[in-house]
Amino acid sequence: MFQKRLFLLTFSVAMLSTICAFAQDPWKITSTKIDPSNYYGITVANGMIGVVSSPEPFKVKDVVLAGAYDLYGRGRVSNFLKSFNLLNMYLEVDGRRIGGSDATNMQQELDMHHASFTTTFSYSDKADISYTYYSLRQLPFTVLMDVTISAKKDINIGAASVMEAPDALKDVQNYYNEIDRPHVVISLLTSSAKSPTGKLLMCASNTFLFSEKHGSEPRVIHEMWDNNMHLMKFGKQLKAGEKYSFSIAGSSITSAHHDDPLNEAERMTITAKLEGRDRLIAFHNTAWDNLWKSDIVINGDAQAQQDIHSMMYHLYSFVREGSAMSPSPMGLSGLGYNGHVFWDTELWMYPAMLVLHPEMAKSMVEYRFQRLGAAKQNAFNHGFKGAMFPWESAGTGVEETPVWALSGPFEQHITACVGIAAWNYYCVTQDKEWLREKGYPILKETAAFWASRVERNGPGKYDIKNVVASDEWAENVDNDAFTNAAAKAVLQNATDAAIILGITPDADWLHVANNIPVLVMENGVTKEHATYHGEGIKQADVNLLAYPLKEITNTAQIRKDLAYYETRVPNEGTPAMTQAIFTLLYARLGEGAKAYHFFKDAYEPNLLPPLRVIAETKGGTNPYFATGAGGILQSVLMGFGGLEITSKGITQVASALPPTWKGLTLTGIGVERKTFTVK
Repeated sequence: MFQKRLFLLTFSVAMLSTICAFAQDPWKITSTKIDPSNYYGITVANGMIGVVSSPEPFKVKDVVLAGAYDLYGRGRVSNFLKSFNLLNMYLEVDGRRIGGSDATNMQQELDMHHASFTTTFSYSDKADISYTYYSLRQLPFTVLMDVTISAKKDINIGAASVMEAPDALKDVQNYYNEIDRPHVVISLLTSSAKSPTGKLLMCASNTFLFSEKHGSEPRVIHEMWDNNMHLMKFGKQLKAGEKYSFSIAGSSITSAHHDDPLNEAERMTITAKLEGRDRLIAFHNTAWDNLWKSDIVINGDAQAQQDIHSMMYHLYSFVREGSAMSPSPMGLSGLGYNGHVFWDTELWMYPAMLVLHPEMAKSMVEYRFQRLGAAKQNAFNHGFKGAMFPWESAGTGVEETPVWALSGPFEQHITACVGIAAWNYYCVTQDKEWLREKGYPILKETAAFWASRVERNGPGKYDIKNVVASDEWAENVDNDAFTNAAAKAVLQNATDAAIILGITPDADWLHVANNIPVLVMENGVTKEHATYHGEGIKQADVNLLAYPLKEITNTAQIRKDLAYYETRVPNEGTPAMTQAIFTLLYARLGEGAKAYHFFKDAYEPNLLPPLRVIAETKGGTNPYFATGAGGILQSVLMGFGGLEITSKGITQVASALPPTWKGLTLTGIGVERKTFTVK
């Protein structure tokens, strides 16, 4: 009897372990509960084009392109544009079009390792159906949808690819063309339209890819519905037990990316057609295999491992090497924050990307370098020297913050964040040529800004007045702790960069840095700003002086500041990054359990169904918050992992793991692709 009970107990534990392993696969997030009324989509992106999923069969919620902006909508400023919905399609079985109410046993799964998103469902007793989206990593403007229909009975299917223009676009032109070659017919469904002001021409094209194993390709028919929508379709008879597959490949590009976007969209689609489905997916998978050579491996916490992979997947999806593009807080997951670029990039997303993939992080700095001229004009407009980077940046680098938001002219710490990012790129890569050509020009101009921005009121009183703090509830305050300390860091970094390059630095930079105050309260806690009196804070400010600024290095002071400000953060309405900084600092202080508390608190209350996408705030509904993901990744890489960016490269400092973690391994770190471990 005892042996039987032991067997049952062992069997039950084994079954539970199997269930948990399925639920917490390190690479796959799966949901069998798809509720259209409570659905937050997953983005499949390649750093240039993002496709956002839908709960409806064969539908796509949004398609967005990095760098595609025009003036419309919110705030009289440039906003992200939706591209053509080039992967929407419909499927008919025996003359009935399948809708959401027809799909049973629906399941959606994100494969993070190979960046694919698959939906499977059944249609009555007639067919099992699956389709997978790819934003092809090797082809920046090209996407793929792969469809498989498994017939349970003899059925007739009709499939259509529908090209639809978003409402904001105008002057839509639709084209259909067939290019006939001896062994293939290329059917091109193409559309173009102008952006709301006519500034951009946006174009998209797609085609069917048929498998040779199914014999001759079916006849494709084009139908025009209205000015904003047209389609191409085909029909096929399937026998019971037969499995039939086809794909749709499409490309979308604008005149912001190419001088001839209409023809280029078709050329790229033809390229995909002639590469074929198998080669497209193989090259895509290889590209993602290479990305994941830089990985975070957590031993002993399967759910945290899956969640960290999700955060890495999204940052990898939102950034592209060689693009000179920089991600917005919501990346390529839709129109959140209008696709604008904030300090979210430099302070929160960029450091994680910099240690994992310096070659990708380089694009984020290049974005700022190419807009240095606009930042210099912005400084001139406000009566300062050097370069003043905008709080919200889009295509041109001018200020894109709506005028009712005071952060536009006053949240000036962004200029320090850009300078620090440039310095850190040099620190990680030790690339002196880049420093001379691009890094130092950024550092020089940002340092010149701060030297002109301070008000020189005597020794130790080079005040920076009238700013919006990084704690954005503190508007138009004087001597904000983070702003002042970040300005000091840029002035020091610019001086160090000049010396490395054999250039005589401006002596005034260090003089100013040494006289910018960081205020302290009577209780010895670092004071957030001159008029701070203990009120609640929206997000981290003072605690950023310990990391990443290294302004405060005394552990007793770091503890004192943590103990004070962690009680000033409300439970709701604050972004995920603050708890991430608490996590990082406590891990470095050797308090693994306390660090783990803040690690979980940073994101678990923010997760949205059905696939655990992270919102900006607890209970928020604005996915996907790449800023928070970047902060949490830093809490693991630089907190639990102890990575430190120094002037000599990446080093490792002492840190503590959560008590339940058995080990942490960081692979492919920095330009030398090193491995760091913590046990």
